[in-house]
Amino acid sequence: MAKNLLIVESPAKAKTIEKYLGGEFKVVSSKGHIRDLAKGDKGIDIANGFKPNYIISEDKEEVVKELKKLAKGAEVWLATDEDREGEAISWHLCEALNLDVLNTKRIVFHEITKSAIQEAITKPRKVDLNLVDAQQARRVLDRIVGFELSPILWRKLSAGSGLSAGRVQSVAVRLIVEKERDITSHNTKSFFKVVAILTAERDGKTISFKAELPKKYELQGDAEKFLISCKTASYTVANVDVRPGKRTPAAPFTTSTLQQEASRKLYMNVSKTMMLAQRLYEAGHITYMRTDSVNLSETALKNAQQQIKKLYGENYHKQRHYTGKTANAQEAHEAIRPTDLANIEVDVESDQLRLYQLIWRRTIASQMEDAVLEKTTATIEISTNKENLSASGEVIKFDGFLKVYMEDTDDENEEDEKESLLPPLKVNQQLGFKEMTAVQRFSAPPSRYTEASLVKKLEELGIGRPSTYAPTINTVQQRGYVEKKIKEGTERPYLVYTLTDANEVKNQTKTEITGVEKNKLSPTDLGFLTNDFLVEHFKNVLDYTFTARIEAEFDEIAEGKLKWPKMLDTFYKPFHTLVDHTIETAERVSGERELGIDPKSGKPVIARMGRYGPMVQIGAASEDESEKPKFSKLKPNQSISTITLEEALECFALPRVVGQFEEKDLTVNIGRFGAYVAHDGKFYSLKKTHDPYIVTSAEVLEVIEEKRNSILRVFEGTDISIVVGRWGPYIKAGKKNVKLPKDADVKKLTLEEIMPLIEAAPEAKPRGWGARKKKK
Repeated sequence: MAKNLLIVESPAKAKTIEKYLGGEFKVVSSKGHIRDLAKGDKGIDIANGFKPNYIISEDKEEVVKELKKLAKGAEVWLATDEDREGEAISWHLCEALNLDVLNTKRIVFHEITKSAIQEAITKPRKVDLNLVDAQQARRVLDRIVGFELSPILWRKLSAGSGLSAGRVQSVAVRLIVEKERDITSHNTKSFFKVVAILTAERDGKTISFKAELPKKYELQGDAEKFLISCKTASYTVANVDVRPGKRTPAAPFTTSTLQQEASRKLYMNVSKTMMLAQRLYEAGHITYMRTDSVNLSETALKNAQQQIKKLYGENYHKQRHYTGKTANAQEAHEAIRPTDLANIEVDVESDQLRLYQLIWRRTIASQMEDAVLEKTTATIEISTNKENLSASGEVIKFDGFLKVYMEDTDDENEEDEKESLLPPLKVNQQLGFKEMTAVQRFSAPPSRYTEASLVKKLEELGIGRPSTYAPTINTVQQRGYVEKKIKEGTERPYLVYTLTDANEVKNQTKTEITGVEKNKLSPTDLGFLTNDFLVEHFKNVLDYTFTARIEAEFDEIAEGKLKWPKMLDTFYKPFHTLVDHTIETAERVSGERELGIDPKSGKPVIARMGRYGPMVQIGAASEDESEKPKFSKLKPNQSISTITLEEALECFALPRVVGQFEEKDLTVNIGRFGAYVAHDGKFYSLKKTHDPYIVTSAEVLEVIEEKRNSILRVFEGTDISIVVGRWGPYIKAGKKNVKLPKDADVKKLTLEEIMPLIEAAPEAKPRGWGARKKKK
């Protein structure tokens, strides 16, 4: 056995590092966290200074057992990730393996390269207990908030159990809810934008270019009058302003800027970006990917200088040192960069390569010269009125960093105003005229958040840290508070007035598609309801500055300036008092809206949140329960806050009989698990592409036939059958789905042969709300 045992977090990292250290070290993985807080109220002893009770996770018991065995007789080195979470894992390993935390060697490195690993071995340190305390404070505080707020939601919201609240996740939901309300309250205004197409001579050729009227007209009559006033006008260059300009490259990537740019340029969500970056890091291709530092090491700066001069020439290089905007960025850490900039490509799968090359370009560009520009603005007089047109163009004199990289932006509401190249213009030059248009445009509402722009906003507010962005965004979607929507858009008419070169003003109505969206984050009805309840009763906890201040206090703990039990005590006393008060005084809410009266029954129609989601109902239960209300789930893309009476009544079109088959009705309906067709006492799930309100008998028959054809054998007198699934044949026995041996001959299998397989298989896990109740 090797004399030295080095423990890292991931198996992939272990393999890479062991290659660099040779036979003196055995490198093994803890496979992530090995301990966590015990479940329920056993996790934290609040009365005893918030003392946490950690237990070894069930799935890590064998891992810990093996690590203890390997640690006997060996010197243990800890090499978990360099952030607070990694520091805490090192501490948990000391506790679980009975190691002396003050004497166990701890090493850190920003990249998994031979030189970095070998250098780290020469500079071991101790586990930083301040960083451990900061991570413990975060974990304990988040458990307390979730543990005390979630049961309130179960009691006070009609959606019932399964709801959860969290210190950061609830703030993220609040941002998305408030953005949605800004969009809803936006009052769209129209205006007319005037653009002329003029001509000038260049090298004996007639060149067309655009000139815009800086003024916008609110009324179509005014826009039309302006065009009429330009009939027979001549156009003269009154002034030409040529100014030098420059553009400067963006800093190297931090976690949040990598997530934002990968979303814009590569269309990757935050989780995928971090998964791919993790693999690149573990394979030794990039530096550590959870960082808020924009700093580059001297080695990296020299490496960048060599590559830029080699690939583009000496005049493209400019060494730059960046300072991060985040007040507590750990500048000793590095930005995300390739470990060797000589590698323009690395041998990885395609998505990893795309992300790697994005990181490579951003790093190289950050050490390149400014782009040198020349911007020309021409003022053009109109002979028939006092207004002037403006034309602008931009010429790149030296591309600098633009040769490699251009940063994108999230602002979708800005019209595309890319500067074009103007022909040479001189003062008093007469210009030709082709046409002038006044086009009706509309003010746009604020854009919904994408995952990337939400990360940017959280970072701006000082909420969360690099390691928290991806799990936070995942959590709010998994909990059903937020969803990604694809909006097809709607057709909108707009007016266009055109002054032709024949001095005629024509008008026409055109149409455009507006409101198209893809993968934007929208709050669900559950998100609205939960957010509004928490904001009303726990305003401080969801306050942006309060949440940012908590993050700052974690930083103080990490720096040894604040003791974490004291910080938690200051937070917990008023928080717990508020919890008790809310339990006693807050009323149960359902987001109920009365929409009107059902014309058939004369009873009120109500939209509200129910146990299984947003719903509408007709009438209310009578005291003696002789009358019960009718219920229906909302259709996709319908919301409690916007549904109309007419739309609500349409929801009660189900169940509907779409035809008959084998002398039995085909009845379509929506249940807890989605749309289905019922036939002869059996139920068949409809496909996601089927709309239960318009699906035809032919379409549901296809579903039934497909299901029937998937049944290979039925064992008479039992509820046991062999069916074909996505992964091949399997046994269906009641609610149990049982794997078949690979070499099983389906045609020859007997009931006696498959019964032991069924008995040995685990019971089917409960689905839906029942499952959640049992977990509680």
